[in-house]
Amino acid sequence: MTASIQPLRAEYAKAPSIDRLLALVGQDLEAVNQIIIERMQSPVAMIPELAGHLIASGGKRLRPMLLLASAKLLGYEGTRHHKLAASVEFIHTATLLHDDVVDGSNLRRGRKTANIIWGNQPSVLVGDFLFGRSFELMVEDGSLRVLRILSQVAAIMAQGEVDQLTTARDVETTEERYLDVITAKTAVLFAASCQVAAAIMEKDEATESALEAYGRYLGIAFQLVDDALDYASDSDVMGKAVGDDFREGKVTLPTILAYQRGSEEEREFWRRTIGRLKQEPEDLTRAIATMNRHGAIRDTLARARQYGDMAKEALAALPDGEAKDCLIETVDFAIARAF
Repeated sequence: MTASIQPLRAEYAKAPSIDRLLALVGQDLEAVNQIIIERMQSPVAMIPELAGHLIASGGKRLRPMLLLASAKLLGYEGTRHHKLAASVEFIHTATLLHDDVVDGSNLRRGRKTANIIWGNQPSVLVGDFLFGRSFELMVEDGSLRVLRILSQVAAIMAQGEVDQLTTARDVETTEERYLDVITAKTAVLFAASCQVAAAIMEKDEATESALEAYGRYLGIAFQLVDDALDYASDSDVMGKAVGDDFREGKVTLPTILAYQRGSEEEREFWRRTIGRLKQEPEDLTRAIATMNRHGAIRDTLARARQYGDMAKEALAALPDGEAKDCLIETVDFAIARAF
């Protein structure tokens, strides 16, 4: 862990966790997991084998849990949210399969990625299968409002991934453009997961908007932390190789800030290593040192905390209680992963 992050530890006397959230939605999550297992089955043996490799690889099911907790926050007592939470997880898993192919990733959650084991073509096609299963579950729910929310999200996420390709290796990318990309590729699914809970209960627009904002700001904070940790963590924490973003020429906020604040010599370093992807073995170490010198990792985490505060504020008008407390602690957990 880099020295630039250490001073922030003092904010958390006790490490936040999602244990309370898991306890709150535990029974519902068991029902969701059963649906996931049932719906990823296929007579084509490779499909459940490949999908199961990622689905069972230790993911926290955070997005489904957010949907379940948001439903509890609003007092929902039905079971429709079980299928919709499974639908959200299938969307998330499908995008991970596709992303690993696009990025050429080798590790996901500390394990070999599906594309490394089975190849790119099966990974893409199984991702497509999971998207199909997701839409089956949406249609079975029968709500046009829910279908509209989740189908729009699937399109926006794909758009965000394409947009990220256009910013790859572009060291002149602005912070605003970067935020647009991570909102589309990451935050909108967090937002929809929370928003759907209000939609199935046909709550007023203010309630739906509040939950959407909470999820969106949480998702942005989550991605900001991930992007900082790519330069400030290790593979045991991240479940992927340190510096993957650097090696792939991805332009994230730490890169943007370091480039904007750097000397002409430092900017030429970024243009060579990220822009032209001409890298030497020692360049990652130099990149991290340069980021720390300009406070780029520190300030990326500061941005994450700002968005975390906005997520908490979005819940202000919603009912107090255990569910709300769990959603607030989830924000702290997302940010404290860096400390």
